[in-house]
Amino acid sequence: MEQNFESMIKKDKYQVFVFACPASIPISFAKHPWFVLNKKGMISRWEVMHYKNKINKNFKYLHVNNREPFLGIGLTWPSIGKLFWEPKLLGYLEGDENSKARNVIDFIEKSKKSYPYIYRYSFFGPNSNTYLHWVLNSFPEFKIKLSWRFIGNDFKFK
Repeated sequence: MEQNFESMIKKDKYQVFVFACPASIPISFAKHPWFVLNKKGMISRWEVMHYKNKINKNFKYLHVNNREPFLGIGLTWPSIGKLFWEPKLLGYLEGDENSKARNVIDFIEKSKKSYPYIYRYSFFGPNSNTYLHWVLNSFPEFKIKLSWRFIGNDFKFK
């Protein structure tokens, strides 16, 4: 059942959405997460991928707007055709200029310099789920529980 996540965007608010979908086949038992940020109508997608960022090499494994905000990743790797997993909304925050949502947006936007594992990627961590856990750990207001399928979310930060 396809949802219209775009209808949730409020152009007068700050919003942070947390999405996930299965990873590409053959590891589709695992989950891949990403953040969609809304700064009063300015939308961006933030995620860690298993390959380096070719557009902004300083971001290493962190990708911004690598895909459409609400598009899941390809069913297979490499993506063949137009078959993508359907995204699932795990949670979101919204607010005004002085809200926790605005704080999360600022935190994520600064992660290109502050995320400790921007230069590393491994299937078991650090990976996209490590990045998700790192952000969620800083903002417990999300109250999102991650299952074992979020492989790498328990990677030990040093």
